[in-house]
Amino acid sequence: MPDLTTPANSNSTSSNRAWRFFRAGGFDQVRLENGADLMALDQLDQKLWVALACPVNGLEFEAKTLGLIDADKDGRVRAPELIAAVKWAARLLKNPGDLLKGAPALPLAAINDTTPEGQAVLNAARSILANLGKKDAAVISIEDTTDTSRIFAQTRFNGDGIITADGADDDATKAAIADLIACLGAEADRSGKPGVSQAKVDRFFAEAEAYAQWWQAARSDTAILPLGDATAAAMAALEAVQAKVNDYFTRSRLAAFDLRAVNALNREEKEYLTLAAKELTITHADIAGFPLARIEANRPLPLLDGVNPAWAGALATLHDAVVKPLLNDGREITEADWAALLAKFAPYQAWLAGKPATAVDKLGPARVAELLAGGVKNDLAALIARDKAEEANVNAIATVDQLVRYHRDLGRLLRNFVSFQDFYSRKEKAIFQAGTLFLDQRSCELCLKVTDAARHAAMAGLAGAYLAYVDCVRAATGEKMSIVAVFSQGDDENLMVGRNGIFYDRQGRDYDATITKIVANPISLRQAFWSPYKKLVRFIEEQISKRAAAADADATSSLANVATITANADKTKKIDVGTVAALGVAFGSIGTFVGLIFAKVLDVVQMGPLAIVGALLGAMAMISGPSLILAFIKLRKRNLGPILDANGWAVNAKAKINVPFGTSLTAIATLPPGSQRDLVDPFAEKKSPWPKIIAVAVLLYLVYSLLNSMGYIAEWTNGRLGTPKTTLVSKDKSKDTKPPADASSTNTPAAK
Repeated sequence: MPDLTTPANSNSTSSNRAWRFFRAGGFDQVRLENGADLMALDQLDQKLWVALACPVNGLEFEAKTLGLIDADKDGRVRAPELIAAVKWAARLLKNPGDLLKGAPALPLAAINDTTPEGQAVLNAARSILANLGKKDAAVISIEDTTDTSRIFAQTRFNGDGIITADGADDDATKAAIADLIACLGAEADRSGKPGVSQAKVDRFFAEAEAYAQWWQAARSDTAILPLGDATAAAMAALEAVQAKVNDYFTRSRLAAFDLRAVNALNREEKEYLTLAAKELTITHADIAGFPLARIEANRPLPLLDGVNPAWAGALATLHDAVVKPLLNDGREITEADWAALLAKFAPYQAWLAGKPATAVDKLGPARVAELLAGGVKNDLAALIARDKAEEANVNAIATVDQLVRYHRDLGRLLRNFVSFQDFYSRKEKAIFQAGTLFLDQRSCELCLKVTDAARHAAMAGLAGAYLAYVDCVRAATGEKMSIVAVFSQGDDENLMVGRNGIFYDRQGRDYDATITKIVANPISLRQAFWSPYKKLVRFIEEQISKRAAAADADATSSLANVATITANADKTKKIDVGTVAALGVAFGSIGTFVGLIFAKVLDVVQMGPLAIVGALLGAMAMISGPSLILAFIKLRKRNLGPILDANGWAVNAKAKINVPFGTSLTAIATLPPGSQRDLVDPFAEKKSPWPKIIAVAVLLYLVYSLLNSMGYIAEWTNGRLGTPKTTLVSKDKSKDTKPPADASSTNTPAAK
């Protein structure tokens, strides 16, 4: 087993090891490039590891391999366990760097046979291949090491402590194994065949001993078995009629007590009339409910003649099995005889009540005695001991399986644990990426499996990413899973709970996908820029809808009131002057506000085209600036760590998902290169020409203002249009000329 006692250096990387790092995700990550790096992994400062723990389940990685690395079986692989696994596998290979290749098969020549441990693994690998009919094979794969049913199919003993009938040396032992399985059930041998273990053998013979002792008590006391081996059948015959016989003698006693009760005790005639109207059989329930025989005071119970036909067979069996051997073939019995019979079987009933709870009674006392008398128990124990003697060799086979798995999987795990090389290189998907979600003309590659969306979101929301929790279902097979997808390009205008898409897992299987929860965060700077305007448009649309609804309600109400107003014209009150004044003030205020805005716009227009452009840019900066700044800050801090931590990882670095990298994780729909587009849409809405006319007019005005400010319009039109340059210059000079000082205020001598 791997050694977990060697701690990793937590203070420095290494005093004599020069590590190589690469920059990705905003932090430095170590490169593991050769066997020397792997052998020195325990010297790498764990503060430089990207992760310190990961879950065993829920990853796109062989769970059995992670389970082998998880030495304490707590469901998590920690850094010390991974270091121990790497060192153990490296010792068994001639070149530890082979672990980084991820080869699916292990060459036998790569096993380090210079150590006893390595030689044992090599021998076990050859034994496996020989059992599989691949004696001359040069490589061994996981498919070879996991096919235990074929590996051990031709071997009698495989070290698991379970023996099958095929492993027995003689027919008596084979029969004993079959009896054990019949009584206690089978245990699966490594070969897949049914067998028994030492614990099951011990239990079987303990129960057999208790059962034999119980039977011995009966054989040593004649009172327990008054009829010998026929006692059980006799007791069954007695119990079959016991309740009805007791009923008969009780009725007989009542008849002796009061003769008037005889007719009632024998059932009234009308009951027979009702019964006669039915289609009857001997076993009819109504017939069986009548007494065993005609009731008379102190009359013995007849057994063969004059009895209830529904009970004739049971009474005849009682006569033959019980009364005849014990009461001298009497054809009837008295109440005293019946009591004597019950007393005769009382010891047997007590003995039955003390029967031990065993599963071996189905074999019968004779077979149980035979098994106990022979040496079968010792023979079985010897076979089991021979099987367990092979445990070391079998464990070596398990070691081969472990080494083959490590040879294939450890390199990939290191690239997703010590560093996130697979994730940031974009050449291979990381082990935590579950597949690709297609939704809203986008494909999201950063998708992780989750078990509890609410619990996951509480932690993952700190990542600063836009998260969509999605339920995935395959209708054909009923398979279900839940994922969280990171949207890192585009906008969120059409992302909402209930939207459907398609999810493809890592094996290419498709699932129906439905968004169930959203954690909203900025997706892109483009989204942040247009977000205020979209909110404004939505607000205006909502207000227009509300106003339209209110106006519609008012119109309906007004139409209903027209008739009333017309019919009661003479009663209608004049409009309140105060109301008219208030309305005038309101409309006047609105007009003043609109006029003020219009005046400001005219002032800007008169300042020239550059002022207009500057004003527009300033307005856009004021509107979109705060949203852009906030989005920029959040996008810079977008971090993968909380998303993985919520899934049971222990991420040790700020694994950033910046804008360029995030863009690579979410692709938006684009036309393939060389595609042709027909821009004519037959169903496009007809557009009004006025927006274009207004835009052209504004553009022409801006051009005119610019050229006029430079004097070109007057020059080109010989002064008929525009402002001449001399006027423009004089205006500029007049602005700079200061008025002369007042003579009375000067301090010259003449003034004095």
